[in-house]
Amino acid sequence: MTTPFHHEPGAVPPPQCPAHNLGTGPGGRRRLYGPEAENDPAGLYDKLRAEHGTVAPVLLHGDVPAWLVLGHSENLHLTRTPSQFSRDSRRWRALQDGSVAPDHPLAPIFTWQPVCVFADGAKHERQRGAVTDSMERIDTRGVRRHINRFSNRLVNDFSEKGSADLVSQFADHLPMMVMCAIFGMPEEYDERLVQAARDMTRGTETAVASNAHIVGVLNRLVERRRAEPAPDFASWLVEHPATMTDVEVVEHLRLILIAAYESTANLIANVLRMVLTDPRFRARLSGGHMTVPEAVEQTLWDEPPFTAVFGRWAVGDTELGGQQIKAGDALLVGIAPANTDPTVRPDLTANMEGNRAHLAFSGGPHECPGQDIGRAIADVGVDALLMRLPDLELGVEESELRWVGNIMSRHLVELPVKFAPSPQQKLDADPLSVMARATRPAGDWEISSPARPVPEPAHSLAGMQPAHAPGATPQPRQAPAPATAPAEPAPGTAVVPQQRRPAAPARLWQAVSRWWNGY
Repeated sequence: MTTPFHHEPGAVPPPQCPAHNLGTGPGGRRRLYGPEAENDPAGLYDKLRAEHGTVAPVLLHGDVPAWLVLGHSENLHLTRTPSQFSRDSRRWRALQDGSVAPDHPLAPIFTWQPVCVFADGAKHERQRGAVTDSMERIDTRGVRRHINRFSNRLVNDFSEKGSADLVSQFADHLPMMVMCAIFGMPEEYDERLVQAARDMTRGTETAVASNAHIVGVLNRLVERRRAEPAPDFASWLVEHPATMTDVEVVEHLRLILIAAYESTANLIANVLRMVLTDPRFRARLSGGHMTVPEAVEQTLWDEPPFTAVFGRWAVGDTELGGQQIKAGDALLVGIAPANTDPTVRPDLTANMEGNRAHLAFSGGPHECPGQDIGRAIADVGVDALLMRLPDLELGVEESELRWVGNIMSRHLVELPVKFAPSPQQKLDADPLSVMARATRPAGDWEISSPARPVPEPAHSLAGMQPAHAPGATPQPRQAPAPATAPAEPAPGTAVVPQQRRPAAPARLWQAVSRWWNGY
């Protein structure tokens, strides 16, 4: 889904321009777009909470009225009660009476599509079931190995320079590399795909072309997987007993790719920014008082990758947070304001480690099904980066950092850093090149030491738990060829540890540690 927004933060309107008064509109409602909303969303949430409580009337682009839900418990009720608040945008009264035109700036978000996020009831269960079942088949250990190697490949590109932009050179690329691996299209990963994914959520003049590029990539993938199934996410959606059409498969792949990319890229950038700008955060992390997963979870409370989600539509007249909601009204899930609700967080400086009650991944039947993959990408990626470059420092003053915002998210534009130059690390092989090598059997993506051979499970379309998945070696039908000794690294070159061979002796704690870090 695209998210078009034409205002770019930082652009100052000329004197006497009506844009100076974009903060409020008809009826005194505050606008959820424009300079104030995009430059200081937290300040806007505070004003709305003070004026209206836990549910506030707001204006979307074109001064279309909607409700922003600010309270934590109110958001939980909103997301958990589809009988009252539907995801079917065709219920929107403003759409039915023509108040919202087909070319409205938010049309790509609310225009109904044949995907589970716009469905309720049995249809939602069928489509969502195909997605969740397919995600359960992903080998998370194999994925973590790939994340570690992808991270080191990216760090190799700038480790010798002593400076980098961790947004454009790391956070923007790592999630796309991982998702291409999971989907089964490593050969499609390139700079154009990364930029298209970012561009189509910005509402630029090229957003439509960017979307078309991504749809074309996914159409080719589905066509290949119909003809030649492989142990990857795209094949599992194609073959699922939900019998989704090609259009449904492509649209769900597109939804998952963009949602996973945008949210995880933002999450990685936000975690790294907090590490670099908050001395207490950095000290607790480097001192061993906080793990990287705990740092990620704290960031999901303080800087969620999505600030709000549009939308829900009232099935009938109802009441929420003391406000009278009419049938067909539009509502937004307020993720960021819910995470700072004084009822659940009276002290915003309090440590939230181990507490997953935040709404960073929404809630209810439409809660993000891929949140654990997103966490893994951030956990392993940030850890790998900090292990390679432990002396990272922010390369500019914190006040110079800039964001691009919209009603759904805030994207850090750049995160310049400096560090002591360090040598590249030798990888077992270039991960994506190995995965995309046409001469290898379909699905043979192993880029580490061979895994222990186990019998291949009988194929079943219903709830099968495979022994391999994206990132793991397909189980051989014949005896494997003897492994060759790895080449000696060049003098002075550090080596990324290979996956531990099954027969290698190791103490229990070493084994657990290596498993957790994906080695």
